[in-house]
Amino acid sequence: RILKTALTSTARRQQSLFSKIAAPYNSSGGITRLGTEVLPTMSQAVLHNDIVYLSGQVDGTGEDVVAQTKNVLAKVDAYLEEAGTDKSKLLTSTIWLKNIERDFGAMNEVWCQWIDDNNKPVRATTEASLAAPNMLVEIQVTAAK
Repeated sequence: RILKTALTSTARRQQSLFSKIAAPYNSSGGITRLGTEVLPTMSQAVLHNDIVYLSGQVDGTGEDVVAQTKNVLAKVDAYLEEAGTDKSKLLTSTIWLKNIERDFGAMNEVWCQWIDDNNKPVRATTEASLAAPNMLVEIQVTAAK
């Protein structure tokens, strides 16, 4: 009986610990943070008052801006889905390109294939030095829930 109680207690503690790790981080004020384990410096998404704020999403694995843009937009889709929304509810988007002269057309073609034609967000696109030399595009979005 003592062994059964100890095992049950240990199982409950492990389940509680796992659910805390796996669950989104909820803080006071109705703020939910997603993807806090990806980088030590930020959340990948923050939900507040039915608005979803995504951090800038990047990809260093694609060999060109087309592949990287597709990979980044797949991440955007995944975080929006995890937050309970989708690209049809985008409000804003900001796109940074490492080389806007070379890559704008190719990135924009991928963007136009991905975006919901009936629900286009406001958008700004600019050139910037990105966090790593192999990163060619970074995309940040905000969406309604």
